[in-house]
Amino acid sequence: MSKRDYYDVLGVDKGVEINDIKRAYRKMAMKYHPDRNPNDEKAAEAFREVTEAYEVLSDTTKRERYDQYGHAGVDDQMGGFGAGGFQGSHAYQDFGDLFGNVFGDAFGFGGGGQPQNQGADLRYNLTISLEEAAVGKEVELEIPKHESCDTCTGSGARPGTNPVPCSTCGGHGQVQMQQGFFAVRRSCPSCQGSGKKIESPCVSCGGTGRKKVKKNLKVKIPAGVYEGAQVRVSGEGEAGTQGGTSGDLFIVVRIKEHAIFERDGADLHCEMPITFPQATLGAEVDAPTLDGKVKIRIPAGTESGRVFRLRGHGVKDVRVRQKGDLFVRVQIVVPKKLTAKQEDLLKAFAKETGDEVYPERSSFLGKAKDLWDDLAK
Repeated sequence: MSKRDYYDVLGVDKGVEINDIKRAYRKMAMKYHPDRNPNDEKAAEAFREVTEAYEVLSDTTKRERYDQYGHAGVDDQMGGFGAGGFQGSHAYQDFGDLFGNVFGDAFGFGGGGQPQNQGADLRYNLTISLEEAAVGKEVELEIPKHESCDTCTGSGARPGTNPVPCSTCGGHGQVQMQQGFFAVRRSCPSCQGSGKKIESPCVSCGGTGRKKVKKNLKVKIPAGVYEGAQVRVSGEGEAGTQGGTSGDLFIVVRIKEHAIFERDGADLHCEMPITFPQATLGAEVDAPTLDGKVKIRIPAGTESGRVFRLRGHGVKDVRVRQKGDLFVRVQIVVPKKLTAKQEDLLKAFAKETGDEVYPERSSFLGKAKDLWDDLAK
């Protein structure tokens, strides 16, 4: 059976904000959760479906891939949502997990998901030319960020000492509370989810385990990268506090508008002017490509707007590594200034040929004459 659209599953529109997605999921997860519907296979299947939809649409990277490629763009990342049970990284094993992670904001409790001492992700907007996007580019970036403290190697503790287990949570990083008939887990308020307490903080970082720096990074932008694509550099986001793991760096690619070409996926399009004699008599002309110029044979009698396809002269498709095509649309241009001799030659040509060399015009004039005759009756 084909999968339903994830937006339809959650009952939201495609362009909604993340908070609307969270609210929709809260409502549907409460309705279908197996703890509320014991031995109900339909409810369990519905819960799996809405959880899978939330897993994708709540993640910026997965949501972008899904919006562009549909289920094919994320199926390889969703192996945990099979019929055998909830195996994914954000699929909740019991109602307490669900309540703490997804409903935490609504009830004022911290979630049990990402630890509070984990470093934040960073975003960098990078603008490149179409030529650079076509062939790829290695860029050097200066990123202001927090890195692990050299003095305490990120632990936050004074050298020679070590953090000790948090006495509030027993080193687990979470405490459990009773909210009515729900057992709710949340991050420990004493250690902020780390499970450790620092009794003797590092003097260099004040116990945070990190310091502010400007880091130079070399990043390879792949050939064929498209507008809005994100290049992820794992572990190059903000360093976590007290030894927490670092976040990631997301480089968002913007591509400058080109003076000649417009891009459509892996294909390129451009308009190229040709002269009346070239279109009438035929000619061999140079056409621009991102690889240089190529010859195009213009057949005699070519009309304005005709499109010539140059195979393999587009850009690489970043997914399949094949190059697209270049589509050249010719436009016949009319001279704006003529010398007296040129005007005489053109008048002589018009007198010599008449309308009979223009079958389209002759046909049009014939239809116009019929119209005028009918109006005169």
